[in-house]
Amino acid sequence: MAHIQTEHYRRESRKALRDPVLQRALAGIQSRLGPATAASYRNLPEGPALRQVGHEIRRRAIENLDVLLEALSERVRQNGGQVFFARDAGEAVAYCLKVAKAHRVRLAVKGKSMVTEEIGLNEALAAAGIEAAETDLGEFIIQLAGEHPSHIIAPSIHKTRVEIGRLFSERLGIAYTDDPPQLTQAARKALREKFFAADMGISGCNLACAETGHITTLSNEGNIRMASTLPRVHIAFMGMERIVARLEDHDVLFRLLSRGAAAQSLAGYVSYVGGPALDAHADGPEAFHLVILDNGRSRILADPVFREMLCCVRCGACLNVCPVYGKIGGHAYGYPYSGPVGAVVTPLLVGINRAKDLCLGESLCGACRDACPVDINIPRMLLELRAKLAEGDSRWRVKPVGRVQKALFALWARLVRDRRLYEIALAGMHLGQRLLPLERGMVRWLPAPAAGWTRARNLRPVASRSFVRRWKKQHENA
Repeated sequence: MAHIQTEHYRRESRKALRDPVLQRALAGIQSRLGPATAASYRNLPEGPALRQVGHEIRRRAIENLDVLLEALSERVRQNGGQVFFARDAGEAVAYCLKVAKAHRVRLAVKGKSMVTEEIGLNEALAAAGIEAAETDLGEFIIQLAGEHPSHIIAPSIHKTRVEIGRLFSERLGIAYTDDPPQLTQAARKALREKFFAADMGISGCNLACAETGHITTLSNEGNIRMASTLPRVHIAFMGMERIVARLEDHDVLFRLLSRGAAAQSLAGYVSYVGGPALDAHADGPEAFHLVILDNGRSRILADPVFREMLCCVRCGACLNVCPVYGKIGGHAYGYPYSGPVGAVVTPLLVGINRAKDLCLGESLCGACRDACPVDINIPRMLLELRAKLAEGDSRWRVKPVGRVQKALFALWARLVRDRRLYEIALAGMHLGQRLLPLERGMVRWLPAPAAGWTRARNLRPVASRSFVRRWKKQHENA
């Protein structure tokens, strides 16, 4: 399983805020893709209302997941493929290693896959003596640098071309250049050698179709198509929720997904894979394996409050508009899923208490829902997670946090319901603030537990008289 570092969210966020390169990169991607995605929804032939149609397609699939997964597995097997249902990351990795051992795999080429990041597949393959080469250009860069993706569709967004040029010069043995076309050509040359030498191809799955028994992948580089056809074995990993009932549903969802991800009408390469190559096929793998991963998704499915999150198609649109992600980037989240989607999914997968800072760190501005191609109400689920953290929840094994804060808000609620107590409290705060340091008439420091309010801002001092008293005094003299 991926190494969980959600506890370092605050520390990593502060580090990201001090990184000028990252700040420029994040501002750049959000200024380009955020508005472009909104415009692309408006330009849909059916209009933005197609997002609600997509939501309904995903909702129906989630509510009939057991039937659809059974139909999918039956049809894949009829097509000559093999299907394995993995309860957790350990079972998924073990199955992949078993297949690799059976086929004497020494080199595997991979398409971009968030699920394989979630289960820590690359590290497991390396430990078994198998090289796993990322073939998406951004993932290739990140792998050379020994890092993890910082964005779902732009994993190396935090790297400058100068850094990439130095990295390629050091790791690929080429002369230094920061010219993007030359760097791309160097990557293509290195990856082409991997494609031809690979024993196994590994991919993710954007969506699977129960009706036809195939999985579908989208990319703009063609690398997934090569990874799934050139090696003699293809193993695909999919989260159990990534399925729809009919082939017609793909048309709606892929058009929406492409717009959400990159403001495109449709991704450059759409590949349909349902099993190994037939005798009449000119290319394709000799063996096809589909690993369907649970790893906590059944628990989300069983909860009507959070079930909607399984509708997510992992396009990254919410990252491209989120003001929080736009400042701290993906690495701060400490898990493969970042941004608003990560702030909901990660706590549900790794533990709400363990990843509490992720959902507490979001702004609740609602931009994520406006950008989501299938209209998922992420702000609602963020509030639900915060409620569980405040009250506790035995089903999710959540222990209440912020008891002092809760007590202070309870006190505040009591005060604002009683005018006399409220006036006494205001008078007390007015006298007490004389002990606090002032700067140009503003309070620049508050003691704990309110210290966070003045860490980055000054506060206006409490007035000697309340507004109500001033109003009454003014009208008495009128």
